[in-house]
Amino acid sequence: MLLDRTISQLDLGPMPPARAAGLARLGYIQWLGALPGDGDYRQQAMLAYSRAVPCARRSPAVAAFCDLLLASTRMPPAPLPLAMPPRKRRGGARARRAT
Repeated sequence: MLLDRTISQLDLGPMPPARAAGLARLGYIQWLGALPGDGDYRQQAMLAYSRAVPCARRSPAVAAFCDLLLASTRMPPAPLPLAMPPRKRRGGARARRAT
């Protein structure tokens, strides 16, 4: 099941809050893309939350994922902050040649 894989990908242990939030957004988008079109969203979100919450204590990314799931079920609906993490340069060809 993709939900289990998403949770395991997010369960990386301690990390900075900004990185955890970025990974949680990517995990949420991955989970959202795998939902069936005719399913009950609220029910699926609560199922995902109940499966992810045991891992939330040891992983900030899973905790942020759980927060996104809860925020998505609140009424009235409000836009979620789902921007992609900022791009950063890692050195490119010059760094590869230098090694």
